[in-house]
Amino acid sequence: MARTHRILIIDGYPKPSRDEFDVAGMKGAGILYAEMLLRYLPGAAHDILYTSDPGVTIPTIQELSAYDGVLWPGCNLTVYHTDDERVKPMLALCDRAFEAGLPQFGTCWGIQLPAFVAGGEVKANPKGREMGIGRKIRLTEAGKKHPMMKGKPEVYNHFVSHDDEVTRLPEGSVLLSGNDFSRVQAAEIRYKKGVFWGLQYHPEYDLHEMARLMVAREKKLTELGFFRGHGDFQEYVDRLEALNAEPQRKDLRWQLGIDDDILSADIRQCEFRNWVDTFILGT
Repeated sequence: MARTHRILIIDGYPKPSRDEFDVAGMKGAGILYAEMLLRYLPGAAHDILYTSDPGVTIPTIQELSAYDGVLWPGCNLTVYHTDDERVKPMLALCDRAFEAGLPQFGTCWGIQLPAFVAGGEVKANPKGREMGIGRKIRLTEAGKKHPMMKGKPEVYNHFVSHDDEVTRLPEGSVLLSGNDFSRVQAAEIRYKKGVFWGLQYHPEYDLHEMARLMVAREKKLTELGFFRGHGDFQEYVDRLEALNAEPQRKDLRWQLGIDDDILSADIRQCEFRNWVDTFILGT
């Protein structure tokens, strides 16, 4: 009888932020990760830990040993705000998972966190916010040969939403991809006894979830100059939703500059599938 794998998912979004997603019609970060997990590891047992909620206790190293891996979705906190009582537990938990030798995978916050914990540097991007579709992400020479990037085009676009970026990877890391906006878009981070595969972009999103995230962030995005007003904003969101419903529409694909690297889950999520195959299934 096949063994049931058990995965811990860390959703660090505070409750008010999760409520904003609910109002906008977006699924929570932990739920999106759980769905992605079950797509590639059907039947896996998983726990979602909301670490920013009051009274939550993070697992000890011994308790972590009950899991086969740890997953880190995005989060709207800031890793270098080490005096933030919501950030401290996640820094400690990531460090414990490294110490326990558990394989970890994460996106956005989930590349900044391990880089910071392992001795790297994370800062606000001087270019501002990278939002929506991150363009022309290119594999490094190491990335072309790395198992995480197996099946990834040499140049690709991806879903992004971040203000901070990894400015210096810790010792022992491998830079796997980057673009003109953020030099570090994908990396392997080795620290203590563990390995973390991290992405600055979001394979758990699709066009619908990105559209809903934008709805939750409309005011901020308009103030930052991404849209000229509500009408402009709504037209763009409607196009994303329409293409999500009809992914073969040539007009929308051309107008939005969106190809299969965004629309195909097999391409968009291949880094995560490779993590499952490498560290969980051992294939």
